[in-house]
Amino acid sequence: MRRILMTTTAAILLSSPLFAADLAYIVGNEDYDNFSDVRGGEDAADAVDAFAKLPFDTVVRADATATDIAASLAEFVERAGDAQRVVVVLSGLFVHSDRDAWLLPVDSETPNLATLPQTALPISTVLTVLSQHQGQAILLLGADDDDDAQGPYLREGIGNMDVPHGVTVYQGGPRAVARFAEDRLAVPGTALTSSAFNAGLVGSGYIPQDRVFIAKDIAEPAPVATDDTAEMAYWDATVAQDSEDGYAAYLKRYPDGEHAALAQAKIEEIRAEPNRAARLAEEALNLNRDQRREIQRDLSILDYNPRGIDGIFGPGSRGAITKWQQENAFDATSYLTRDQLTRLDAQAEKRAAELEAEAEARRVEQERQDRAYWAETGAAGDEAGLRVYLKRYPDGVFAEVAQERLAVIDEGKRAEAAAQDRAAWDVAVQANTEAAYRDYLTAMPSGAFAEDAKARIAEMTQADQNADEIARAERIEQNLRLNSGTRRLIEERLQALGLKPGAVDGVFDDKTRRAIRRYQTARQITVTGYLNQETVVRLMADSIFK
Repeated sequence: MRRILMTTTAAILLSSPLFAADLAYIVGNEDYDNFSDVRGGEDAADAVDAFAKLPFDTVVRADATATDIAASLAEFVERAGDAQRVVVVLSGLFVHSDRDAWLLPVDSETPNLATLPQTALPISTVLTVLSQHQGQAILLLGADDDDDAQGPYLREGIGNMDVPHGVTVYQGGPRAVARFAEDRLAVPGTALTSSAFNAGLVGSGYIPQDRVFIAKDIAEPAPVATDDTAEMAYWDATVAQDSEDGYAAYLKRYPDGEHAALAQAKIEEIRAEPNRAARLAEEALNLNRDQRREIQRDLSILDYNPRGIDGIFGPGSRGAITKWQQENAFDATSYLTRDQLTRLDAQAEKRAAELEAEAEARRVEQERQDRAYWAETGAAGDEAGLRVYLKRYPDGVFAEVAQERLAVIDEGKRAEAAAQDRAAWDVAVQANTEAAYRDYLTAMPSGAFAEDAKARIAEMTQADQNADEIARAERIEQNLRLNSGTRRLIEERLQALGLKPGAVDGVFDDKTRRAIRRYQTARQITVTGYLNQETVVRLMADSIFK
């Protein structure tokens, strides 16, 4: 669905000239014409009502085209100058160069560096506007990390940003960002730093300790401070310390202070939060998204399922961490310490090496049996022997050789066959259906291509029997949303293992599928030829995640 939303709410709340209107600019793109859809991209627009109730003035677009982006960006730039607090939420497909990044419109084609500034939404422009609102500006970016949008001089994703002084930036998946915008950022009294951390978002720029962006009582804003600079300095130090003792000390010194209610609320929040010290300790590690992915990969290798390798510590990851901590005699807080990270990584490295050694031993034994069977059947080069070999080892060491020799044999038979036989076979091959091959056998039961027809019927029957399983495996692989760079890394890994995946081009063809099946067979993973989380974690343990 493509829709354009535009809601403008007057800032009737702040009648004093000391207070200007607040502004929220939201673009949520999901339904792309020429790229894979971004799951949850459009959810960002759902936050409009929450911001409007505060009230914020809002400029919102869902599934924005290039025209929509140009119009909304112009409106945002014009209106931001009069705003006090400014929030920008952008979700969808991003590309970046070495100097800038852009949110692509839903009608974008292959990104072109020369035309992007006129068709996409430049992050540099947004940051320039936000830099004029230091301490009062927040940028949320919901990026689909697995997008495949790229072009000459461009790469997928947001890349590195030079965040201006006083601007807060949080990044995460589109759904996580949308939930945070609506359920946390737009809720007065929310402590942003801890809330963003718990939501799995990665922060950069201006990140004060548990800062409250929107006070609970925004309808009656406190007057501008004049002669209470000592209290403000004490409060800033209290917030920086962010401890129960610190807030209690503030209340003791300023029982009727400007932040007394907030200090009491923070004390209650600290007392109510389980494992707070553990959370703060993990937060202090400043784990980026790639590091979180590595942790999830380590947990998966050790059979603690984090329910995804996405760099977001949701309930699945926290549950896996808790279980690992319990089984390793640590306090089960679900938050990691540096020592625990060292232990976890060492265990995963050891287990990965063990799994690879076991797989190599199985591969060697399977290859020994494969070669022995080839010597008994296909090595002689006769058609019967080649077909018997392929029936047992369709992805075997000599599968390509057997198929090539059969092709030569078939071509020879075709040249020798009678014209009527050749014509009937050509019709069957052109149709390439089970019914067509059965028709050939009916017409030519002793024809030159009878064995070929029987073999193809057997292949198709097997394929029909496995159709549901293969379709499910294909859906699972699609849900991994592997971009072309990751696919190339997978092909490189398969090639390094000698599994013959074909061209390393990010395109999974029949050769790639056969290589994946060979890999799965040696590692006792369900053999489908398609990737799932288990296969990717095992396959890429020494390349993507290390």
